[in-house]
Amino acid sequence: MSNNRNVRERDELHKVIWSIADDLRGSVDGWDFKQYILGIMFYRYISENITNYINDGERRNPGAEDFDYAQISDEMAESERESLVKEKGFFILPSELFCNVCKRAKSDENLNETLENIFNNIENSAKGAESEDDFAGLFADLDVNSNKLGATVAKRNDKLVKILDGIANINLGKYQDNSIDAFGDAYEFLMSMYASNAGKSGGEFYTPQEVSELLTRLAVLGKKSVNKVYDPACGSGSLLLKAAKILGKENVRNGFYGQEVNLTTYNLCRINMFLHDVGYDKFDIACEDTLVSPQHWDDEPFEVIVSNPPYSIKWAGDENPLLINDPRYSPAGVLAPKSKADFAFIMHSLSWLATNGTASIVCFPGILYRGGAEQKIRKYLVDNNFVDCIIQLPDNLFFGTSIATCIMVLKKSKKDNSVLFIDASKECVKVTNNNKLSDENIDNIVNVFDERTDKEYVTKLVSNKEIAENSYNLSVSTYVEKEDTREVIDINELNKKIDEIVAREQRLRDEINKIISEIEV
Repeated sequence: MSNNRNVRERDELHKVIWSIADDLRGSVDGWDFKQYILGIMFYRYISENITNYINDGERRNPGAEDFDYAQISDEMAESERESLVKEKGFFILPSELFCNVCKRAKSDENLNETLENIFNNIENSAKGAESEDDFAGLFADLDVNSNKLGATVAKRNDKLVKILDGIANINLGKYQDNSIDAFGDAYEFLMSMYASNAGKSGGEFYTPQEVSELLTRLAVLGKKSVNKVYDPACGSGSLLLKAAKILGKENVRNGFYGQEVNLTTYNLCRINMFLHDVGYDKFDIACEDTLVSPQHWDDEPFEVIVSNPPYSIKWAGDENPLLINDPRYSPAGVLAPKSKADFAFIMHSLSWLATNGTASIVCFPGILYRGGAEQKIRKYLVDNNFVDCIIQLPDNLFFGTSIATCIMVLKKSKKDNSVLFIDASKECVKVTNNNKLSDENIDNIVNVFDERTDKEYVTKLVSNKEIAENSYNLSVSTYVEKEDTREVIDINELNKKIDEIVAREQRLRDEINKIISEIEV
């Protein structure tokens, strides 16, 4: 498909989504409203997904070329419930499909109740099935009875009709025919739109696409296929899905794994998996605190780990006497400080990493040079040769923070006993008030990462021994010299010019004094 068609489809999609969001702005905060737009979009997606699946199967039978699941009775459909739940992971009655609810929406005085019942029915259809965990509580944040939608039932239903109509009018075409991942792209556009307007609340849940691209390309470099991809602080799943896009879903053999402590974001992540057509049996997202209650103990280690964990959050640390014996943290002999959990996420990721795997993690710059427990953890990582690369990123890349963050790349099977330091602080383009990584910027960073050689002012390959001599400081500025862009000044030439100026001034003074003397005479 041509790139022009991609751009055209994407622009059209973004324009429609913006108009829906703009129409509904006002009484409801955008970040809250996102739940409704994404939730209803997801409802449309799974309705069309199951309808297309059934229709494609039925229309292969002679005489059934015009079969349409949306037109048959609920009674007729019930007979296929069990087999559909096994195949698709869920079931929706024809009367409860998005298209049929939209037709009746304006005349349904109890639309909020209708939708609430349908969402419960979809979740309950997976109960007792393998897909139960993927669907349980999926619509929990879509509160159709919330006062945020309106003070009365009538006002709430009026807003719901607007959302249903707006999403019904998005031209997604036939899913397979789109040159863009239409549902997935709509999701990403909404997330970035609201995140940029919501400051910190958005930044906590959203990693800009170009940063996701860089992190993932670093982690999958040299790999054609991997066993699994994992993110211990997966947010809405953008990093996991970026790996699916770069490697191809079929090349992630055992699927996508993640953990997220925030319930709303956990639900968004699961919705995002479905919107990107990842089957229920190909992802395992858990809702728990990764640092104290990890949910993937029993899984084999992960070949690819990508993560942008929250910066310097508080955690239990040494208040919990069990954690120092936790096999994820005990090898370093010390826990990350209670007020700064950054290294707890790094140690957790290292523990979950396969011998032939790569982890790329966004981290706060302070952890690279501070003393105390963090220095001891850096010592453990360097002495055991787990740190592959440290990359200094430009500032102002993330929503909600202007801090210049870094990327730490970890490997368990390195070919040398050195760490590559990359100064990528200038690799960005200015977009309004933020910096952005262009495709060229990303290519440049990945190329120097791959080459792993010294390049003046950009990269430096430093032995672990030298890092130890520098008190295990892992700041890029310690090893990569900054280019001095100041003008070189010749002091002798400068002094000569000053002498000339002083002499010229003296001549002028003499001439002025002469003129004044003549006037006085």
